[in-house]
Amino acid sequence: QVQLVESGGGLVQAGGSLRLSCAASGRTFSSYAMGWFRQAPGKEREFVTSIIWSTGTTRYADSVKGRFTISRDNPKNTVYLQMFSLKPEDTAVYYCAANTKSSYSGSQSSHYDYWGQGTQVTVSS
Repeated sequence: QVQLVESGGGLVQAGGSLRLSCAASGRTFSSYAMGWFRQAPGKEREFVTSIIWSTGTTRYADSVKGRFTISRDNPKNTVYLQMFSLKPEDTAVYYCAANTKSSYSGSQSSHYDYWGQGTQVTVSS
């Protein structure tokens, strides 16, 4: 079993920054890719970004390109989401996810088989 624990959410003013962390643990944690998704009230969960553990290859949703950066610390099994220039529309619950079963690092949430509990990010205008 794999556990993912997010932290770092909170309330920030528009234009501010936050860094989210996702610590992975389990008997023998090994995944192909990690992703961040978010879900705003009344909206569907949407892809934010992903990273392949071995190569560091990243993908970003157009809405966050140039403002968000995903990174990983392999020895710590931790993935980070650094968010700059936050906007009110970034307000959502942010979830990290792990794909341990396939070589996929895209935006389809169904390919990720483990999920964290989520952390709230609120951006005030």
